[in-house]
Amino acid sequence: MNIQVRKFYYGDIPEENAGGNEIKNNLQDEAAWPLWEVFIRSKQGLDHKHVGSLHAADAAMAIENARDVYTRRMEGVSIWAVESKYIHASNPDDAGALYEPANDKVYRHPTFYDLPDELKHM
Repeated sequence: MNIQVRKFYYGDIPEENAGGNEIKNNLQDEAAWPLWEVFIRSKQGLDHKHVGSLHAADAAMAIENARDVYTRRMEGVSIWAVESKYIHASNPDDAGALYEPANDKVYRHPTFYDLPDELKHM
């Protein structure tokens, strides 16, 4: 018996449909579920953090899938799911033009007051 083992890394598969066990058809691609970005807030008072992406048919399914995938150990208190097509981001190369004007406005820098000790997560 002759066994041939070939190792491929992600994206290196040389021929179409090699290594997959799914049946691929064009109808499946046309009716694909949209991509959702998932944000989790781990504790009250903290910001939501981006934890990953998933595909879902609608917002309710995205929340349920996010709960199952990203909060299996009860580590979250709030979940946001946002369809990826509605997220618009600035270009990192434009950071100077966006943020440098704020340096002239000292009232935007929260350095002139003290926070009470009772206020946590700030």
